[in-house]
Amino acid sequence: MPSPKPDPYAALRYSNYRYFVLGRSFFTLAMQMQTVAVSWEIYQRLSANTKDAALALGLIGLVQVLPMIVLALPGGQTADRLNRKTIVLTTQLLFAFCAMCLLLLSRLHAPVGYYYLVLCLAACGRAFSVPAITSLFPTLLPREALPNAMTWNSTIFQLSAMIGPVLGGLIVASAGPATSYVVNIFCAGLAFLTFSLTTPVTPKTRKAPITLDSLLSGVRFVFGTRILLGLFCLDLFAVLLGGATALLPIFANDLLKAGPEGYGLLRAAPSLGAVAMALLTAHLPPWRKAGRVMLLGVAGFGLATILFGISKIFWLSMVALALTGMFDNISVVIRQTVMQLITPDAMRGRVSSITFLFISCSNELGELESGLTARWMGAVASVIFGGIGTLLVVLGSTFVFPEIGKLDRLHELKPAEIAQATEEELEEKAHA
Repeated sequence: MPSPKPDPYAALRYSNYRYFVLGRSFFTLAMQMQTVAVSWEIYQRLSANTKDAALALGLIGLVQVLPMIVLALPGGQTADRLNRKTIVLTTQLLFAFCAMCLLLLSRLHAPVGYYYLVLCLAACGRAFSVPAITSLFPTLLPREALPNAMTWNSTIFQLSAMIGPVLGGLIVASAGPATSYVVNIFCAGLAFLTFSLTTPVTPKTRKAPITLDSLLSGVRFVFGTRILLGLFCLDLFAVLLGGATALLPIFANDLLKAGPEGYGLLRAAPSLGAVAMALLTAHLPPWRKAGRVMLLGVAGFGLATILFGISKIFWLSMVALALTGMFDNISVVIRQTVMQLITPDAMRGRVSSITFLFISCSNELGELESGLTARWMGAVASVIFGGIGTLLVVLGSTFVFPEIGKLDRLHELKPAEIAQATEEELEEKAHA
């Protein structure tokens, strides 16, 4: 008898999950609009000297990644020890406060250094928020719906990440960055409201005492699980080298002559591609040979980045960025699904913090790398160099982590431990 056809909307049939994705969408909208407004405002302040402006844009990534590197492990530990929903709600209030500070700085035309301080504070909140959000959502719906939920997580996140920059660019162009910060405050309030409507069901597990050994157990789990480590490293180095988003104000303003509206569209293009790929994935059978699909996807990301670097036509640049989003979405869905399926609930917060650390390092340090190389060799050469580096990372990963190529159907993965195991047993196994 043939197996029943997969339900592409399985996760969305749970109201708990719908509240979650609404909250995450408002949070993402706020962060994306804030990024557009801050980047454009700082660039316009320093645009008289393109090299200084490129470095200033790269420093946005640096001031955000440093606190996340320092606080990622404590953030994951906190998500496993305290109420995850409470952490999420508290950090949404912090984000609203940061948006209020940016509004004040914009109105006062304050020095750029103060913007970096506010972004640093917001990054501290993200170090606690992201592990809590990532480990909260698996407690909102049954395990069998998780692979489908991961696809919709990516789809709805990318949809928000697509709308956010476009809306942010339009607001900045028509009313100025300050108005964008007002909208950010409103979105953070809506995120607080919708997250508060969720009702998580967390398995009862006996928690070990808070020790340095417990803090590092998530690190041991990731480094002791070769497939996780390989997927994380592939994503880290590919995005670290291939990211071009930090330089988009330069491309939009100086090379493509598109202005703030064009900048918003360019910023949204990767998410447009990611949404298209995610919707396609949701309606297709599960990937066969998922590891090979991921390697090909990251290679496609590198090629699309090179195409963007050499393009001098706005619509072609949009297509190239949309392709980067499509290929990156494949990587995100496979990596996140593997992590959620094989990680026990008692360690979700700490393992999620490691994931967040890898992602933060790749995104924010990638922005710094782009800014530094652009100051040295120019924006176009910097992007092309990054795309070539991504292709070399894929080639190296096939030899260093052969486990990636052997990864088959994701829904057949089994958890490393049963969810009801005590934390002492999990940590003892990770330590061994």
